[in-house]
Amino acid sequence: MSSYLAIKEIWRNRGRFLLFSLVIALVTTLVLFIAGLATGLADSNRQFIDKLEADLLVFQENVDLQSTSSRLELSKATAIRRIEGVADAGPIGFSAGTVVFTDGREPIDISLVGIDPGRPGDPAALEGQGLRLKRKNEAVIDSLLAGQSGLKVGDSFMVKTIQGTEEELYELKVAGITDERRYFFQPSVILSLDTWDKVRPQPSAPSKSAPIVANMIAVKLANPADHQQMALRITRQIDGIEVADKRTTILALPGYSAQQNTLNTQQAFTFLIGVLILGGFFQIQTLQKVAQIGVLKAIGSSSRTVALSVLFQIIFVTVLGVAIGGLGTLLLAMSFPAGVPIVFNGPSVMIALIGLLLIGPIGGLVSIRLALRIDPLTAIGLSS
Repeated sequence: MSSYLAIKEIWRNRGRFLLFSLVIALVTTLVLFIAGLATGLADSNRQFIDKLEADLLVFQENVDLQSTSSRLELSKATAIRRIEGVADAGPIGFSAGTVVFTDGREPIDISLVGIDPGRPGDPAALEGQGLRLKRKNEAVIDSLLAGQSGLKVGDSFMVKTIQGTEEELYELKVAGITDERRYFFQPSVILSLDTWDKVRPQPSAPSKSAPIVANMIAVKLANPADHQQMALRITRQIDGIEVADKRTTILALPGYSAQQNTLNTQQAFTFLIGVLILGGFFQIQTLQKVAQIGVLKAIGSSSRTVALSVLFQIIFVTVLGVAIGGLGTLLLAMSFPAGVPIVFNGPSVMIALIGLLLIGPIGGLVSIRLALRIDPLTAIGLSS
C-alpha cells in the first residue's frame, strides 16, 4: 500500500520530483569531483614515494623530512647497508628540469630523479630495460611522460636545466619506460646518480671534484615488520639523520595534509548541504499535503503506511539523482585532458556514493516525523 501511494504521487508530480532529482544529481557531481580531485592531487604529490620499494626513508636531521632541504653523502648509504637487518639501501636525488622539443611542441616540466641502479629507488621497467651503471646518458621515463611526449624506447630527447646563470641542454636516450611516477605533480625522468648530478640544475658550473649528494636514502629491510625497531637502530648508529616510514614522509610533504584537509572539509560541507536541501524539500512537500495525510489516517491507514510512503519517495528521488549525477560525472571526466589531476578510484567513489545515498533518509527524517505527528481530525478540520 505504501509503495502504491508513493508511486502514485511521484507520477502525478513527476516534474517536481524529476527537478529535485536533478538537484541531487548536481550535488552528486560536486561530491564526486571533489573526491576525484582529492585523490588526483594526492597521487600527483605522493606517487613516486608511494611506489618506492622501500620500508624506510632516511633524511638529513632537522629538515622536517623535506627532500628538497635534505643533503646526504653517499657514504651514509654504504654505512646503512652494513647495519644488521638492512637488506639494501639506495640513495635518491631530486631536482627539476624541462624536456624540450625541436619540432616546436610545448616543453614539458619534469622531475629529474637520480638513483643507484639495482638498488632501492630503481623502478622496474615495463618496456625496454632499466638503467645500467656503464651506460651514461640513459634514462628511464615514466608512462605519463611517454604519453605526453610520444617518446619510445630507443628515442633520444633533450633536457634543459640551468647551470649557473646559463641554460644547458643535455641529450638523453630512453632506455626504458616505467609506470606513472609523478613527483610534485610532474612526470619523472630517472637517471643514474652520476648522470643526474651532471644534468641537474646547479648554482654554478658543476665541478668534477665535488662529491655527489643525495636528498634521501631508501632502505629495504630484511623483515619489514620490524620497521619501528630498525628506524631506531639506524638512527642510533648513523649520525646526523632522521628515519621515517613512507606514510610519515608523505604526510610531511609540503602542503599535502593541508590540501587533503581542505578538500575533505569541502566534501563534508557538500554532504551537509545535500542533507539540508533534501530535508527542506520533503518538509515542504509534507506540509503541502497535511490534509491528504489526515484523510488517509481518518479512513484507516496506519502511521507506518504513511511513513513508509514518504521514505519510499525519499529513496526514489535520491537514487535517481545519484544515478544521473554519477553518469554525468563519468561523461564529463572522459572529456577532460590527461593533465587534469582528477582520479576516480573504487574505494573513494564507493564511499562518496554510499554517503550520497544516505543523505536522503537522513535529510527526510524531519518530514517523516512530521507526517507521523499529523492528527487526522485536526488535518481535516473536525477538531475543535
